[in-house]
Parts: sequence; structure tokens; C-alpha cells
Amino acid sequence: MLFAMATEAKSVDERLHLITRNLQEVLGEEKLKQLLTDGKDVSIYWGTATTGKPHVAYFVPMSKVADFLRAGCKVTILFADLHAYLDNMKAPWELLSLRTQYYEHIIKAMLTSIGVPLEKLKFVRGTDYQLSREYTLDVYRMSSVVTQHDVRKAGAEVVKQVEHPLLSGLLYPGLQALDEEYLKVDCQFGGVDQRKIFTFAEKALPALGFAKRIHLMNPMVPGLTGTKMSSSEEDSKIDLLDSPESLKKKLKKAFCEPGNIESNGVLAFVKHVLLPLTDGEFLIERDEKFGGSVTYSDYDSLEQAFAKQEVHPGDLKAAVVRELNRLMEPIRKAFESPELKKLTSKAYPPPPKKKQQGAKQAQGATANDDIIPSRLDLRVGKVLSAEMHPDADTLYLEEIDVGEEKPRTVISGLAGVVPLEAMRGRMVVMLCNLKPQKMRGIESHAMVMCACREDPKQIEPLCPPEGSVAGQRVFIEGYESGKPDEELKPKKKIFEKIQVDLKTSSDNVAQWKDCAFMTELGKVTCTLQDATIR
Repeated sequence: MLFAMATEAKSVDERLHLITRNLQEVLGEEKLKQLLTDGKDVSIYWGTATTGKPHVAYFVPMSKVADFLRAGCKVTILFADLHAYLDNMKAPWELLSLRTQYYEHIIKAMLTSIGVPLEKLKFVRGTDYQLSREYTLDVYRMSSVVTQHDVRKAGAEVVKQVEHPLLSGLLYPGLQALDEEYLKVDCQFGGVDQRKIFTFAEKALPALGFAKRIHLMNPMVPGLTGTKMSSSEEDSKIDLLDSPESLKKKLKKAFCEPGNIESNGVLAFVKHVLLPLTDGEFLIERDEKFGGSVTYSDYDSLEQAFAKQEVHPGDLKAAVVRELNRLMEPIRKAFESPELKKLTSKAYPPPPKKKQQGAKQAQGATANDDIIPSRLDLRVGKVLSAEMHPDADTLYLEEIDVGEEKPRTVISGLAGVVPLEAMRGRMVVMLCNLKPQKMRGIESHAMVMCACREDPKQIEPLCPPEGSVAGQRVFIEGYESGKPDEELKPKKKIFEKIQVDLKTSSDNVAQWKDCAFMTELGKVTCTLQDATIR
């Protein structure tokens, strides 16, 4: 039966396979094997900070929770409400309780939709024990055995990084380590982005006289749009309460290039969620003239078929939409109740409307026009074609994929500086929310970001990290959560004011005010050092 939980007795090898399948790394695997061999009911906890609204990517850890239960493990789900506040106050104190209630209802609805019996799970709120005298004393004890460097390094991939961090963010890794002891578990489960906190815990807990735990890590699965799915990025996430129409619309925009299996969020979702939950029965429905419907019983077969272009992206997306709707429908129905509708609106109230002053604000300008780099819509682009502009000797005419349904036409002043053959097929960084501008009769719909020197004249396009794909978001370190303007208004000169502080560093990193250009894969670089970026 679809999404049913298997309950029959399993061997040690079968239990180990269920616990570890699709994981990227296990720290302490030999210890895990020994616990299973000894017949112990292994206890595992997974925690989530109650910040932004959970989205469909939460099905990735939920499918592993199902695996753990199938393997006979005891599972605790921690709603880390205190952590949500400590992480740069992502959840305001007055909303903590409401958001924790929302998380509890939505995650229970998710688990029910995939057939996980809730009576086998334990749900705990962080503030149930993290405010106790004993826990507080252990926080003080830990502060005496770890350094500021230790905790900053541990939280680098999880806690929002800013130039002058609050003390609250430095507490975060230590509290997460102590949770392992206070929840009395054998293992902690999380994404591989938690690895530094896990290794920190393995050193810090024994220093306090507590046992070192096992750590289970999921890979960082790309979102369905091809980049990391984030609660703060409206276009990159599919909300668990999205309508079927909205779901279909968002999946239509998802990056899923024919034959491309790299950073393919649609394929990754099938691998980490849909196939494990269906016990290896994934149906692609298609017309007989295209070979008829086909069922895949394992991910490798599907991936190979997609790589050979035997499976069309449209058919794959349609199958994912079908299965996602099947998963989401019980959740939608649960949240149709007046009580949960009210809870949702209270936990995630719309942002207050700013007062309008004058005609310009009535047309959409805000009272707070901060000149910050998150207002730029920066994306990875792939140059599909490049040729000379028919009416200009200094301009290139390019077609560049920025992760949309159609490539954008772009005019670049790179002729005579960057060879045409060096542009074709190149991965670049694109500024995508400039107002379209005609250049010698052809409208340009984005700009290739380049490092430039004047004497002698040198221009070099910025280089995204290795493995980048078209459409991935590029952000400035420390400004990840901002939302780009729909269009940068030329009269306001937003880009020009930001551009003054854009440069490359002496170690080849693209920066704004010493903050690096980043994607989820790492830093954006350039061969020109100490050059202006424009």
C-alpha cells in the first residue's frame, strides 16, 4: 500500500540499511552496528528551529523519520523554539509559542500523510527543559570548556553569519550539543550542513562527562527550483498548504534541463522522498506515442533513463506534481479548520503596511529605501550562444539561461576583450532585475557581472563555484534573507549606489564591502584581483 509502514521483524543488516540509506555521512557507524547487534532499540532525535513556515523540502527528513521507525528505532522530534530566537532572532519572542504550535500541527499532518504512526513518536519543545536549573548550569559549564573560536566555527553553516554576531548566536551550538544529553538519545539526525555542530558536540560533551553520540547526516538536497529551498525565498519554496494550481505553476518553473542530472531538484526529490515512501514504485505516465507509462523501482534506473533523455522533464514534473498532491492533500484538509487557519494567520502575520507619503509612495515606493545588495536579483547564468552584435563592433549578442522557461537576450560590451569562444557555454553571474534597455536596436534583458580594470583595459566575467547550474541564486554573505526588487528603477540609481562598493579581493573573491558573493556551493571568484565589479 502506498506510503504504508512495514512492521515485520528485520535483521541487523536490514535495520542498518533502513537507518543509513540515502544518507551522506554517518559519524559512529561501528557504534551504531554494535547497538543494533546488541538488540537495542536505538533512539534518534531530529530537531527543527521553529522559524519560517515548513515547506515540501521537510518531506526529506520526514521520509528518514519513517525509515527510522521501520527499523524499530525510538524517534524524538524536537521543536527547537529557543534555538529559533537565538539564531539572530529569526522568530520574535512574542511569536515563539504560536510558531511552535504551527510546527507541531503541520509536522504531525505531514507524518500522517506518509503513514507514520504518531504514537511511536515523541514530540518535545526545547523550552520544556532548556529553561531548567540543571540545563542552565550545564550551559555555564560548557561555556568554561569551549572557546569563542570553537562555537563560531561550529555554527558557521547553520547560524546566520554577520560581522558582529550577537552572543545569542554563539550559544546556539552548545545548546544543540546539550540537547543530545537531555533528550537521552543515541543519535542525532540532521543535514550535512550541521556537520560542524555535530563534531563540536563529539568533543564538547565528553569534556562535561557526557557520552559522545552517533550522528546521521542527510545530503543537502536541492530545492525543486534547483537551488536550496528556503522559507525566506518565496519563489524557491513550495508551501505545504499551496493549492494544486500553485504547486503545478511552481513545478513548471523548476530547473529540470533534459538529460541534466546535476543539481536537479526534481530528481533529488524523487530519490529522497517519493521512492523511499512508495517502497520503490514510481510511475511516470505518458502517452503511448512516447512509449507509454513506465514504473521505476529504483532511483538509479530513473536517473539513467533521464540522463539518456528517455524520460522527458515535463513527464517527470507531472509525476512529481501528482505524488506531491497526494502527500499534500491531507495536510491542506487538516488546515481548513477554523482553529488552524487562525493559528496560521497569528503565527505568520503579514508584514505591516508602511504608511504612504505622497504620489511616489502611492505608486509602490517604500519609506525605507535601504541601499543593500539583497535588492539585486543575482543569479547563475549559462551562456547558450554568443555572437557579434549585427550593428556594433564592441558588443556581443548572447542567449543566456538564468533558470527560466526561456533564455534571456543579453547585450554585453565584451567584444575585443573576452574572446567569443570563451563566452560560449560559460557559467556567469547575471544581474536580472535591471530595466530592459535597447542597445543598438536590440533589447538587453540582463547584465553579465564582470571585474574590470582600466589601465591596461581588462575585463573578466565573474565565475560561479564549480558545479553551479543556471538559475541558482547568488547572494552577498550576511544578506541572504533579503528579497530583490522586482525591477531596479533607473531614476533611483540603486545599482549605481551599490556598485561603488563592488570589487574583487586580493584572493580573487567577488565582494561588496568585504562581504563575499556566494551561492549555496561556495564563493564567486574572478582571476582579476583588486578590480572593480560592474
